[in-house]
Amino acid sequence: MGKRIVNDIVIWLLCGTLYTLFRVVADKEDVLSYVLLFAAMAVVWVLLGLVFRKYSRSFREAWYWQELLSLVLTGGGLMVLLHFVLPLLPWMFSMTVAMWMVGLVIMVSAVFQLGTHYWKFALNMTVPVMEIEQRENAVVVRPDEPRNEKSQRTIHETVLSLTAEDEYQMLVKEANLNNKRTKVVANRDRYSFLEIPDYQYDTLVDLILLNQIKGINRRFCIINQKLPDNGRYVCCYRPQEYIKQKMLRSYPKGVNYVVYFCWFIWKRLLPRLLLVSRLYYDVTKGKKRVLSKTEVLGRLYYCGFEVEKIVPSEHIEYVFARRHSQPYDQEQIKVYGPLIKLPRVCKDEKIVYFYKFRTMHPYSEYIQKYVFDSRGGMNIADKSDDDWRITTWGRWMRRYWLDELPMLINWLKGDVKLVGIRPLSRTMFNTYPRDLQMKRTRTKPGLIPPFYIDHPQTFDELYASENKYLDEYFRHPFLTDVKYFFLTVYSILFKRMHSA
Repeated sequence: MGKRIVNDIVIWLLCGTLYTLFRVVADKEDVLSYVLLFAAMAVVWVLLGLVFRKYSRSFREAWYWQELLSLVLTGGGLMVLLHFVLPLLPWMFSMTVAMWMVGLVIMVSAVFQLGTHYWKFALNMTVPVMEIEQRENAVVVRPDEPRNEKSQRTIHETVLSLTAEDEYQMLVKEANLNNKRTKVVANRDRYSFLEIPDYQYDTLVDLILLNQIKGINRRFCIINQKLPDNGRYVCCYRPQEYIKQKMLRSYPKGVNYVVYFCWFIWKRLLPRLLLVSRLYYDVTKGKKRVLSKTEVLGRLYYCGFEVEKIVPSEHIEYVFARRHSQPYDQEQIKVYGPLIKLPRVCKDEKIVYFYKFRTMHPYSEYIQKYVFDSRGGMNIADKSDDDWRITTWGRWMRRYWLDELPMLINWLKGDVKLVGIRPLSRTMFNTYPRDLQMKRTRTKPGLIPPFYIDHPQTFDELYASENKYLDEYFRHPFLTDVKYFFLTVYSILFKRMHSA
């Protein structure tokens, strides 16, 4: 109650200050006489709020319309009192000024209440975190034998109702549809998988596009529990790239990119913003989602699967995955906004979170090894060549270091120096020689690394570059950082060195 009374007093002070300034600018009228009136009105407002139970419920318990009703009753009661009391006072007060003041307070209070309730709505995720069942050595129970002709015809009709004939033939071959150990599911409701007996099937084929599903992670986790060890799961989705290319072809040049930009804001940006995400999915019900290859594969790895192959089929891609392990500990909600925090190994091997702008698709962190293995390993920039996890705008931001601008927050907090070795993830840090690891953890990392001066092309050259800088820094800290700063400026301006 006390907090809410203080909020009302602050609103009265704010509105009184704004209205007083307005009166002074408008007609130079003597406004000091209204200060006592506004103060008295604020006191009466609080008393009426107590009468109309405006402060009797906490923000967490009251509905917005209950709050608004008590606000209207309090404001209306104050207006009625002013109408009868002001004419009886010996001082001449303008009824219009008093009424405008009450109206202003009601309007500001209503906006404040709306913002408070929307904040609760946006952050309140009613779906509980899924508990993952622990298990050991789960083997398939159903016998390995072919289906009879009637069952094969039923499967054929079910699959053809959602796919084409060539896709059916592909699934017969790749997913072994004609075997009793394969189960075909064509139900959008993720809880339909709960009805499937545990470990009865070696392969589950999900024919519903992931783009039409709400609660993808929960669906994957349920399937993970139903499959035996090394069981196979087949899912399908419509890739973001196909939708983008179709949209660009459907409109004239110039107009197509304007349309695509608006579509990108609605379909890709809004679902990633913390205060808009829940409202977006409540409105759309999770249908017609835009999914990138990175997000689909990343979600599978996040939920305990390992991708075996991807089979494209016109505008759809089929993903064949195998149950590999228990899912990661599931978070209630994973919101991938434009600003992210990444854990990095710093001085004394302490983990510090660094701020950056997101340049990769959601769930990209879970398929790092998959990308490195499929592309032939890492390069010295801690990225694989042609990393398809990076978005189009992310590549542009990386080229000009725009993604690293939020690291200035870490600099202001004292987490990093202006010049120094690059902060590394734990995975990358563990690949370094032990002696270099020990050197790195003796000092803070920096925003400007020696990488941009020496231009190393191999890991050995990278190690040599950092060893050279650290040896110089430990002998002459200030002079070394000044030297490397100006050498970096020269490299950028005259050698056109860009970020990876």
